[in-house]
Amino acid sequence: MQVLIEEFLNYLKVQKNYSINTITNYQRDLSLFSEYLEKESLSFNDLEYQDIRLFYSYMDSKNYNKSTICRILSSIRSFYKYLSRNGYVKSNIFKYATNPKKDKLLPKFLYEDQLEELFSIPDLNTALGIRDRLILELLYSTGVRVSELVSLKVNDFNYDDMSIKVLGKGNKERIVYFDDYTLEYLNMYLSKRYQLLKDKEDTNYLLLNKNGTSLTDRGVRLIIDNIMKKSTINEKISPHVIRHTFATNLLNQGCDITTVQELLGHESLRATQIYTHVTNEKLKQVYENSHPRNIKE
Repeated sequence: MQVLIEEFLNYLKVQKNYSINTITNYQRDLSLFSEYLEKESLSFNDLEYQDIRLFYSYMDSKNYNKSTICRILSSIRSFYKYLSRNGYVKSNIFKYATNPKKDKLLPKFLYEDQLEELFSIPDLNTALGIRDRLILELLYSTGVRVSELVSLKVNDFNYDDMSIKVLGKGNKERIVYFDDYTLEYLNMYLSKRYQLLKDKEDTNYLLLNKNGTSLTDRGVRLIIDNIMKKSTINEKISPHVIRHTFATNLLNQGCDITTVQELLGHESLRATQIYTHVTNEKLKQVYENSHPRNIKE
């Protein structure tokens, strides 16, 4: 089965042009499934529906949340679709396997005072500190994903209309916009960027690490983690939380949802609609705190 998994992953890379992160997720999910089959002495091409139900129980026993289980099942479904299409199995037994209902979790976001605190932490007397402040400004003003952030190149910025060309999921390009605050720290960073290059040959990537090479997804997460350790915010904050904050704030200020969808690079409007639950909850709180009949003396 491992040979077929490798063949499938290569298909995703070459034929489907999936990102490294996506392929890594598929590999992890299918490895888990393969280990389960081996543990239970089951063959991938001779499964019955009861075997699938037992696999559900196995995932539950490992305390996976519903979102993780749904992702694992999606990976296995795609794998079996590939196996069926290429004649490795008679049929895709996972085709009719249903997902557990996901818990409706509202996306976490930051309040204005929390954002201001984070923005105040990087040391603007150093090139790395200016870079860290720019990272926060770019995440908040554009709503880009962390993978899109680290892929930004110096020449992706259009200063005439304050826009950035972003390469998103599936290598699809879109345009996002940045504000004057971001422009201020962008110019400040570009004037100090050479200090990070040291003696290395220049790279076109905007954000550099202390060694003068392009910053990675993990590098940005570590930077955010280090900023959080210096703050008074007692919760886990990731780059994606700042993306959530961007979307939530736009909707709170009256931006229409299709515009937010386009700025975020969402394929489906359904993915954007989760933010309306946050804004609706805020509207409810404002109503309850402001309407005369709700105000208790």
